[in-house]
Amino acid sequence: MYGELALFSGTANRPLAEAVADYLGIELSEADVFQFPNTNTFCRLHESVRGKDVFLIQPTSPPTNDNLMELLVFLDTLRRDSAARITAVIPYYGYGRSDKKDQPRVPITGRLVADLITVAGANRVLTFDLHAGQIQGFFTIPVDELTATPILLEHIRNQEIPNLVVVAPDIGAVRRSRLFAEQLGVPLAIIEKRRSLEGDKTTIYNLIGDVKGANTLLVDDEIDTAGTITSAASFLLEQGAKDVFASATHPIFSPPAPERLDQSPISKIYVTNTVLVADHVREMLGDRLEILNVGDLLGEVIRRIHVGISVGALFNE
Repeated sequence: MYGELALFSGTANRPLAEAVADYLGIELSEADVFQFPNTNTFCRLHESVRGKDVFLIQPTSPPTNDNLMELLVFLDTLRRDSAARITAVIPYYGYGRSDKKDQPRVPITGRLVADLITVAGANRVLTFDLHAGQIQGFFTIPVDELTATPILLEHIRNQEIPNLVVVAPDIGAVRRSRLFAEQLGVPLAIIEKRRSLEGDKTTIYNLIGDVKGANTLLVDDEIDTAGTITSAASFLLEQGAKDVFASATHPIFSPPAPERLDQSPISKIYVTNTVLVADHVREMLGDRLEILNVGDLLGEVIRRIHVGISVGALFNE
């Protein structure tokens, strides 16, 4: 067992950190974190963390480079103040899509970021629903990958959507979508699509399965520019689907995602608060957007790590 638990928040998603602190029944430790006029990032702790078990919550969501640099500077600050153990809590792992060399002369930035986080001072990493499972292997320190699937599943199950079919918007989402279908006890369909080499255009080719007259649920790990999920929704309606819902852990919502989702035929969008959704996006999407809280789950996992009991057992209870 390490020393006293200390919980810090970067600027990327303080509301989530506050939710975790509420669950744990503790106050957030404070620090000054800001950019100088020359855009250099600065961090100064309000109290010593010497000998403490420190958890720093900072997703590396857009603006990814700013939030990543803030994470690294914050970790270095904690290390230099002699924290006993530092856990980087990264609810969303930026650069997670750059997990392999899928064409010549390109980097594996997901691995580079893992090295940076380790060198900056993290002793372990806690994250949610990585885009690719092999990212865990990029680290030489322990990585706990949590999943928001049970939270999303429980909420969707409570909606009691009749005649539901789960749909994978592409081949890469099949494993996640199959799990949803199995847990909900409903059929699975798969959309075959191909992406341009530049990655900015997608062409849908075929539907594997039957959605005619059914309510459909598109499942993915994140919604970025929303091009895939909105084009998939329109495609499903063309194939005879009655209604379209969407579910994803991470609401990245890079432009022009808000406008695309607003103009899309998707009835409900179920996401979580791993990433902070801007107020104007919430207002634009209104009741169609439902953001589920992962703060209690994250708080319980942090408690278990702190006291030294199994995290995996939490998902088997």
